[in-house]
Amino acid sequence: MRNVPKKKIIYGAVVVIFLIVLLHPDMNGRRSYEYIPKEAILDNLYYAVTKSFKLNNSTNECDYRDIVFDDTTLSPSLKDGDLDDGHKIRAGGECAPLECRPKFSTAIVVPYRNRPEQLHDFLIYMHTFLRRQQIHYRIYVIEQLDSLPFNRAKLMNIGAKLAMKAGFPCLVLHDVDLLPLRPANLYACTYNPRHLSSSINKFRYVLPYLHLFGGAIAIRADQFRTVNGMSNQYYGWGGEDDDFYSRLENKEIKICRFEPATSVYYMLNHKPEVKGEQRHALLDRAEKRMPLDGLNNLKYTEIAATLHPLFTHIMINI
Repeated sequence: MRNVPKKKIIYGAVVVIFLIVLLHPDMNGRRSYEYIPKEAILDNLYYAVTKSFKLNNSTNECDYRDIVFDDTTLSPSLKDGDLDDGHKIRAGGECAPLECRPKFSTAIVVPYRNRPEQLHDFLIYMHTFLRRQQIHYRIYVIEQLDSLPFNRAKLMNIGAKLAMKAGFPCLVLHDVDLLPLRPANLYACTYNPRHLSSSINKFRYVLPYLHLFGGAIAIRADQFRTVNGMSNQYYGWGGEDDDFYSRLENKEIKICRFEPATSVYYMLNHKPEVKGEQRHALLDRAEKRMPLDGLNNLKYTEIAATLHPLFTHIMINI
């Protein structure tokens, strides 16, 4: 057997140790961030329901303390059978608890194109997840039908506009490939916009950078209007979330998060999206475009709108 030089053995051992440390799933301490402690969450929530929401006959208001302190972790592999008829989901994917009166109304807005299996799994999972939280909610899926590059931010604007027209005071802008694993991650707005998905398995549960504000976020409808929504100019993947963050900074609106252990998400597998060629140039002019690029110049053609059993389906050309 050939002798291996001692230096090579030492070098190989160092590389192995480095990779073990780098790839360890508990590396979220490497990117620490400020967060709202569990004891303060209830005081930071924005309590509001839609004016049109018909309250049930219960005389008891929902109590969210047990939910916030729930240590349960759900499996991302929930299937059709996990969604039973007892959920009482209304046409259009709207649901509210029957046993108590909710204090929150939330619209979940999902931009979508050509991922039918992911959408199916997402809807089954999210209704199972959300029913545990005793909130009033509705899921909007905004599908881009044309052949132009995918414009995620514009689809968010369209869904947000429809949800705000329906009176929803809280918006959750949500990618279809992300599943929240902790019911304690309440899908209600806080006073400041909240980054829900700060701990994702794809990134080894590490927050890639501190001003990341995408994936799944919650923002009050009035704040979304204040920053003129998101930019409509980002075709292809990348840049729109950083653009949105710069809009919040421009209006001195700070974001917040819950602790990493609460903000855990599972990302479904999918092919990489095509990156937008103009994203860097657009980011350089983000604040200058803000007054004229967003909700106030939103144009699109609605092809159809359907109330499916699990979601409101808006099909558009942009």
